[in-house]
Amino acid sequence: MKKTNVLKEMSWKLFVERKKETNLAIIPTGAFEVYGPHLPLGSDTLVAAKIAELVAERVNSIIGPTLEVGDSSMLDDFPGTITIRPESFKEYLVDTVDSLKKWGFKDFLFINNHVGNVPVINQIAYDHRDHDEFRFAQIDYWRFLKTLDKGIVESGALAHGHASEAGTSVLLYLYPELVDIEKSVNEPPKFIDQFPEIIQYPKYSVYSESGTVGNAKLGTKEKGEQLVNRSVDKIVQFLRGNWNISEKNQEFQQTL
Repeated sequence: MKKTNVLKEMSWKLFVERKKETNLAIIPTGAFEVYGPHLPLGSDTLVAAKIAELVAERVNSIIGPTLEVGDSSMLDDFPGTITIRPESFKEYLVDTVDSLKKWGFKDFLFINNHVGNVPVINQIAYDHRDHDEFRFAQIDYWRFLKTLDKGIVESGALAHGHASEAGTSVLLYLYPELVDIEKSVNEPPKFIDQFPEIIQYPKYSVYSESGTVGNAKLGTKEKGEQLVNRSVDKIVQFLRGNWNISEKNQEFQQTL
């Protein structure tokens, strides 16, 4: 039987034994939306789940339920997009966290690949700020990569556009079998906001015909590998340095 860090792959007996080793639960969250003509609709969720696995292997943590769908209403004029109201998403996530708390988890790391989920996760974390026994952190993954891309990407700020160079590279590395690179496009935004300091609420088709903003044709597996490795290293550095979580969680004290 293979070793697993994924809760849904464990029996309850195995979970009891694994829980003795860690207080850290990683919760991947994503979206179900257009991600260019060359990448799968579940790109956000697929990447979140895989990054969670790579991190969990390094710190021996447990991966809780993956929340696959978020609020993608901005993109719902593209076929196949599924959207969950923020109220529903928050309630589902609160229940998930509460269940994990019941079984003794104290530390919660969200690997989040959808910007629409960020404020909801923030709200849940803020609700726990007065409870010193709990710690929360969120990796807003696609934005997180912007801080780690030096010497890797070639197309500047647009490298991190929707389904562009960075995102395509990461998918080529993690899920090459799901990428149809021949259908990738180079599509700069067709609309430039003259008032970026004012929050507006257009549909995504205002910016893009294909669901891509940027040059996806520059994506490569090699760039994706570098971005993924740098990101996982940085997350692990945080967990070990700021949260003192060792590779085998040797200082864990059982709280059940």
